[in-house]
Amino acid sequence: MRLVILSNAPLIKKQEDYFAYSPYVKEIEYWMKHSDETVFVCAVLPEYKNLLIEKINSKIADVVPLKDFNLTTLKKSFFAFFYSFYNCFIIYKAFKKADHIHLRCPGNIGLLGCLVQILFPKKIKTAKYAGNWAPNSNQPLTYRIQKWILNNTFLTKNMKVLVYGEWDGSSKNIKPFFTATYKEIDKSNVVPRDFSNAIKFLFIGTLSPGKRPLYAIQLIENIRKSGYKVALDLYGEGSERLDLENYIKNNSLENYINLKGNHPQETIKKELQENHFVVLPSKSEGWPKVIAEGMFWGCLPISTAISCVPNMLNGEERGLLLSLDIEKDTEKIIQLLSNKKQYQSMSEKAMEWSRKYTLDYFENEIKKLLQDENNSNH
Repeated sequence: MRLVILSNAPLIKKQEDYFAYSPYVKEIEYWMKHSDETVFVCAVLPEYKNLLIEKINSKIADVVPLKDFNLTTLKKSFFAFFYSFYNCFIIYKAFKKADHIHLRCPGNIGLLGCLVQILFPKKIKTAKYAGNWAPNSNQPLTYRIQKWILNNTFLTKNMKVLVYGEWDGSSKNIKPFFTATYKEIDKSNVVPRDFSNAIKFLFIGTLSPGKRPLYAIQLIENIRKSGYKVALDLYGEGSERLDLENYIKNNSLENYINLKGNHPQETIKKELQENHFVVLPSKSEGWPKVIAEGMFWGCLPISTAISCVPNMLNGEERGLLLSLDIEKDTEKIIQLLSNKKQYQSMSEKAMEWSRKYTLDYFENEIKKLLQDENNSNH
């Protein structure tokens, strides 16, 4: 079975090896494992700065390079217009030879893939929509067009579209899906959190306006002012680092708020096992990986109600939802801090839910998707 993967994520070529964004590689290897040969259709770059990359170890049958483009300036938009026609022709030729077409959306290349796949109604297809599928989410026009095409059963046939969460108005094309970090073998007992010392909060993510790290800091600052011994460690780097450093210094928060920078996955795992809460005041997410990872270790999530987070938390049964009203959010957290039994119950429910979605289960679901394709062709 010839699997053709079209992706907005570029491949980085170093000598004879191909690399890509690390989380993407970890997932795509499972798709490659269950196909006879895999072809990538995407941009190919000599390097990609400030991107955590990893080598693709599975065998690649072919790489079909596309012209990389964006619409950030008028000049680039002009070239993008012509590149789009060229790319569509290349994509069409690659899709024609495919047994299974797999789209990675959203993104500019993803949009072209959505358009070209319309010409192949009889081919079996899957799409992974890694963005926010919520119908009323504020997204770029190109993203909304992709969602409309993928959901439309007249334009998109023989397609399973993997999305995060369950949403009203979804057609038979749409299949709720997930992303996993840990394997069955990683499951281990978690020691109940100690409340006798400082209550520890984590922020894990890019220090950028979209993730709202400042709100996380101000929230912990406000809880501290209410008389609770709390601390916050922020893991990640980004454009807001200097502003955050200044805020911490100017408000004398150094004793209980720390910017830790980037750390390896093992360090993050240990922190999630030991901390009480993980905070995500983000503006937008697809699959909020850090929430699922925290829940796996009983680290209770506190998040904005974005994308599939309300589904993940089952309302507020397995975590707390932020209103972004600092006083209301502070009060909600303080109420939970004063009820350790409730915290423990929520933590256990979070862990029970997240531990259903292991990499073993994830691989089995991908295998079933690809086997369904094989069975339908024979």
